Amino acid sequence: MTVKEPRIDFRKWFNYQWIVRNVPFFLFLAFLAVLYIANGHYADNTIRDINRTTRLLKEQEYEYKTLNGKLMFQNRQTEVTRVVEAIGLKETIQQPIRLKDSTAAGQQ
Repeated sequence: MTVKEPRIDFRKWFNYQWIVRNVPFFLFLAFLAVLYIANGHYADNTIRDINRTTRLLKEQEYEYKTLNGKLMFQNRQTEVTRVVEAIGLKETIQQPIRLKDSTAAGQQ
């Protein structure tokens, strides 16, 4: 003889009155689900913004290094001399002359 296990009657537990009494709890669970989904979207957007900012920072860093290298090359004396020769300026070979102020010497 087989023993019958007692059957759980779900209709007794999940009737109309039980559902009506637990509507606030279901609404709370729905609210938590919406918050969970919104938090996931917010995290995705934040990660996307961080990645975009990191990529832009790297591009700016590369641009800075490139421009700095070009500027250092253009500021070398030989490059400056070569550029100004095109407009007719020449580098002086003689040493500069030191001027003395005759009025300042007399005031001492």
